[in-house]
Amino acid sequence: MSVLVVYFSFEGNTKLIAEKIRETLNADMVELKTSKKYPTEGLGKYFWGGKSVVFGDKPTLTNESIDLSRYETIIIGTPVWAGSFAPPIRSFVNDYKIKNKRIAIFASHGGGGAVKCFTKLKEALPENKFIGETAYVEPKKNPESIDNAVKWASGLL
Repeated sequence: MSVLVVYFSFEGNTKLIAEKIRETLNADMVELKTSKKYPTEGLGKYFWGGKSVVFGDKPTLTNESIDLSRYETIIIGTPVWAGSFAPPIRSFVNDYKIKNKRIAIFASHGGGGAVKCFTKLKEALPENKFIGETAYVEPKKNPESIDNAVKWASGLL
């Protein structure tokens, strides 16, 4: 079964989990990169992140085109921003018009909003079969997140 892990990581937490899932499932992996740079410190980080979500920003992705026809299962990882998925994930969903795939989603966050994030992501991908969802609180600070990611990924296929 062909699996792709697609993720956006702001502070490295989502990347940490994505890498472990890729390794566990022997999957292909793409880190979404954008031309837009977000502030990484202070209040600006939260202001611009929240504003980007509220206004439905879809930053331009700078990755090479992804041939999704090669994959039966797509695992999407995102940080939770203002109770939603990060704008680069919105760009990915918008650009690729994903249909008829098995989708699993995971999120990293600092203290909530994952359930709302998952609901919004599922609404953005209506013509797919969702096979799992999970969230991790600050994985870089919580090593048990790695073990939990391995267990979760192993149960997907």
